[in-house]
Order: sequence, then structure tokens, then C-alpha cells
Amino acid sequence: MLLLISIVIFKLPFYGRTADEVRVINLIPLGGSFDENGVLVLREIVYNIIFFIPLGIYICMLKGAWSFKKKVLPIIGVTLGFEAVQFIFAMGRSDITDLLGNTLGGIIGIGIYALLWRILNNRTVTAVNLLALAVTVCALLPFTYLFYLSHFVMGRPPL
Repeated sequence: MLLLISIVIFKLPFYGRTADEVRVINLIPLGGSFDENGVLVLREIVYNIIFFIPLGIYICMLKGAWSFKKKVLPIIGVTLGFEAVQFIFAMGRSDITDLLGNTLGGIIGIGIYALLWRILNNRTVTAVNLLALAVTVCALLPFTYLFYLSHFVMGRPPL
């Protein structure tokens, strides 16, 4: 979640975008996803989907008895919260494409958990926790490096 907040709210330059310091709301799906030549840039959309997959998985781990709709609502809520913070503090552009991509990522996470549950049954939570631990350890060093580099890109002195 810390990585998600750092990338979405503080706009770590993980996927080539930094904070714009403007208040813009884009309500046209894919409207802000084209480059200057009119070519659809999928990179940010794909990253939004990938970064929200774990949220869907964790919601299933915490609230497995909830209905599908009830599991999707917190994903939408977290995304709306991120977009609202970006707008209020002029830390980026609030975009419907982000809302859709993030929600899709969470839904994919719910689907992955359901698939794992069919295969592993009661061992699913243990397997997901072990996988999450391994991914966290593997991501810790590159994330620390990206955080350190973001200070140079954003014009702040390093820690």
C-alpha cells in the first residue's frame, strides 16, 4: 500500500509521469492517454491495473465472505480517494481512465484469489502471504532506489 500511495499520490516517476501541479478532471475514458502524435500510450493504464491487483487479493483475504460487489466497492473507494487527493492538492490529474484501470486491477486480483482458492483451498492465505513476503523483499531495494532517485528528479536534495 505504501508503494501504491507513493506512486499514485506523490507521483514517483516510476512510469515516466511526475506531478503536474494543476487541477484537472478528465471524464473521458482514455482521453488523456494519447501522446502528441495521437498514439494510445498503454503503459500507464497497464501499470494502474498491475498496482491494484494486490488490493483485490488482500480484500479477499480479509473479507472472503463478502459478495463480489461488496469486494469491489472498497477498490473503487480507494481509487476515488486517490483521485480526490490528487485534485485537492493539485498533485496530478484526476482521470476516469485511472479509476477504470485501478478498478479493473482490483477485480483481476479478486479473480486471481478465487482461482487460487479453487486450487489451494484453505492453504490460499498462507500461499499468498508467502508470495507477498517474497515480492516485498524483492521490491524493497528497487523501490528504495526509485525513492532516492525521485528526489533528484523532483529537485529536492537526497535524504
